[in-house]
This record gives sequence, C-alpha cells and structure tokens, in this order.
Amino acid sequence: MKQSSPNPTHPNNAKWLKSAFAWHGTALPRCADRIVLATLYCGVIQAVFKFEFAKQYAEFFHSAGFDSFAHTILGSLIGFLLVVRMNGSNARYWEGRSHWGTIINTSRNLARAGAIYTDEGEDLAGLITGYAISLRNALRGSRDLSETTLFLPEPLLQVADSFGNQPTAIAAGMTQWVGRQVSLGKLNPEMTRHFEQLIAELVSAQGGCEKIQKTPLPFAYVSLIKLLILVYLVSLPLVICGRFGWFSPLIMAAVALGMFGMEETSVEIEDPFGFQPNCLDLEVLTLTITRDTAQLAAFKS
Repeated sequence: MKQSSPNPTHPNNAKWLKSAFAWHGTALPRCADRIVLATLYCGVIQAVFKFEFAKQYAEFFHSAGFDSFAHTILGSLIGFLLVVRMNGSNARYWEGRSHWGTIINTSRNLARAGAIYTDEGEDLAGLITGYAISLRNALRGSRDLSETTLFLPEPLLQVADSFGNQPTAIAAGMTQWVGRQVSLGKLNPEMTRHFEQLIAELVSAQGGCEKIQKTPLPFAYVSLIKLLILVYLVSLPLVICGRFGWFSPLIMAAVALGMFGMEETSVEIEDPFGFQPNCLDLEVLTLTITRDTAQLAAFKS
C-alpha cells in the first residue's frame, strides 16, 4: 500500500517551538518594556534581601514573613478577571468575523442573482465591491473613497462623500439599482423582495460591526484590572525574594509575561477591525468579495 505523504500543514515540534518563541504577531512587542522593568525591580528587591543594602527594611520583610496566602487569593482574582476580559475580547473578535462572513456570503448571493436575473449584473457587482471597501475603511475610521472609484459611478461617489455613513449611501445605491430593474421589467415582486432582503442583510451585518467598533469595554473595568496587576507585581517580590533567592527575578519575569501578555492580547483583539497583526485581515476579505462578485457577474451558463 502506498504511504501517504505527510501533510505540510500538520503541526510538528519545530512549528510548535517556533510559535512558542515567536515575536512578531504576539503581545511581546507591546509589553516587553514592562516585563523587563518588573524583572529589574524584582532584582533590586532581591539585592536588598541578599546584601542588606537597607538592613532595617530587609529585617522587617523577613520578620513579617509576608504569607503568600493572601497574595495567592489576589492572584486568583486577577486570573479570573483576565479570563473574563479575554473571553469578552474573543467574543467581539468572533462576532466581527461572523458579520464579515455574512457580508461575504450575502455579496455572493446578491451578485449571483443579479447576473442571472438581470442584464446589469456587473453594475451590481461594482456596487457590492464598493460597499465592502467603504465599510472596511469606515470601520477603521477612514473616509477615503479612492479605492472605490473603479467600482462606483461618479454620481454615487459624490453622494457617498457627503454622507456621514458612506456605506449606507452605497447600500441606498443598491436599492436604486433594484428599483431600476423593476422599472425595466426585469424583476417581479417576489425577486424584488429577495434582492431587498439580501441588501438588508448587508446593512444588518454592517450595524453589527459598527456596534463592536463603537462600544469598547467599560473603562472602569479595564482600569481595575491594570491597577490590580500593578499591585500584585509590586508586592510579589516581597513574597518570593526571601524564599527563592536569585530565581525570584526569573519567576517575576514569567508571571509578568503571563499577566501583561494576556492583558495586551485582549486589548489587541478587542477591536477586530484595526491594523494590528492579530486583527481581522479585512483586505483579504474585501479582495474575496471583489473576486467572487466579479466572476459571478461575468458568469454565463
């Protein structure tokens, strides 16, 4: 029996280690300075314990003992809050991807129906592509319509430029396209409702994306997590330096990596439409819509 060749995409140890020690695309570039600062701070505290630079304080810390039980409770609380924070960010990320999945599927269905039931499917495909590009830019805070000039008619571009919400203007342009097909006798009432339903699905998905973009996590919650992490890391050397010696800075670095890394990862994916490495690749998604709608518009049985 012929042995199947190994799947090149199957994970192996080399890829696992490469991912584990990766730099680009991780939270490390955003929090490396804080991890180094926390490690140096722990090293200073350890030096105080070891060499008794401030003898009276070192003796106080030794005599106080700093039972780790209370510190463990605080760490558990922070861990719980970080998990809740990450789950909230992951939910926003997945919701954003789901909305864009709806936009892609609806765009295909709209372009397919336009190509089959009308003679102006290419015009509709251009409107759909212009809509997707405009929405991508709007979610990133941009009003640049230069990329849409190849797909949208000049009158619609001028109207969209005057709108506060440019994708909405382009969606209205799709409805105008449907109305024109009705006036030409190309669409019956049933097909008209079908087209309008598909356009409504696009607008609903757009609203879901805008909800994510314009509703950040409450500042009070985010600020509390940052404050608790700071309190925990500042007090951690007082618990570990008397017990683990010069291993304490390494322990501090590992703990700081976990806490700062989880927090920064949550911050990065909280807005899935940005330019960070782990945000949604909206360029690829809009390119998919551009390719598929153009090919469907040119489809002839």
